[in-house]
Amino acid sequence: MSSAISPDRPVVETLVRDVLFRQLGRPVPAAPAPTLLVNSSARHMHISPENVEVLFGPGAKLTVHKWLYQEGQYASEQVVTLIGPRKRIIPNLRILGPCRNLTQIELARTDSIQLGIDVPVRMSGDIEGTPGAYVMGPKGMLEMKNGVIRAARHVHMSPADAAFYGTRHLDRITLRVVSPGCTTRFDDLIVRVDPSFKLEVHMDTDEANACDLEHATSVELRKS
Repeated sequence: MSSAISPDRPVVETLVRDVLFRQLGRPVPAAPAPTLLVNSSARHMHISPENVEVLFGPGAKLTVHKWLYQEGQYASEQVVTLIGPRKRIIPNLRILGPCRNLTQIELARTDSIQLGIDVPVRMSGDIEGTPGAYVMGPKGMLEMKNGVIRAARHVHMSPADAAFYGTRHLDRITLRVVSPGCTTRFDDLIVRVDPSFKLEVHMDTDEANACDLEHATSVELRKS
């Protein structure tokens, strides 16, 4: 038995509008650009339910500290200490929720230097062959065999956003950030498309500092 996937409603509305204008012999008005949000993603941890219990005790659950921009995502109240070689540590590493089916830590380049390990750039979830570390919680210690990465910069898009920019899932796109005295171009942002996503770019704190994101006057996505 086959099943059909319903198109995203904004995409359907755009297609219907375009057809009507063409039938009336009128120029198709340009669609308004969707609101683009660019956020700096500080170092953090994603975690499986089993590892929550290792670090915080049997029956422990993540609790909400602050809701994030993407629907259903949040910074939890739970924090841990990340331990690298030669007892170098990063304290107060925030765990993001909800729980996932794997445990992963995302750092910026300066974080990896502080920790004393060489961390590769990977898409979230691609942890095969990545370094591990020890994580200390209030109730236990977790030895990660792998899962420490620098997250590849990326942009979350709904199907309607992807249609506007003419991109598809896992395409690459360019971000241009204009700040006072500083215009910076980031190539090869990975496009991630899902009906639940809101338009948002994620970059790490090093990248945000490099382009002076805090004082940016404009941000723009362009086809690479």
